[in-house]
Amino acid sequence: MTIENRTETRLLIADDDRTFRRTVVEILSPYFTVIDVPSGEDAIHVVETVQVDVAIFDMNMDLLTGLDAIRWVREHQLEIPCILMSSDVTLEIETRARELDTFSVIRKPPRRAHLLDLIHCALEI
Repeated sequence: MTIENRTETRLLIADDDRTFRRTVVEILSPYFTVIDVPSGEDAIHVVETVQVDVAIFDMNMDLLTGLDAIRWVREHQLEIPCILMSSDVTLEIETRARELDTFSVIRKPPRRAHLLDLIHCALEI
């Protein structure tokens, strides 16, 4: 797999698990500019103030879930490709994510190659 360096591309990672979030940042930062936040509320603030090319949300965060944050993005007419991550992917979560035009739902922890492929595909749409 060849991943071109697209450091001008901004990715948003929202996950309340600091250790996991830092790991994802380490994986992605050689290829992209990564903005990482610990909550859905912080993620919303970022997309209000910064151009984001792809947003990755953890499903289970304290106040706003990943689905809540994606719903906010969609309600504000933002066409940001969104990826939802969860360690407990269920049919209900997948259905609700699809209703919000979520680009993909993936199981945590994702494989590095799979995550990079998804981001690359999301950037192509």
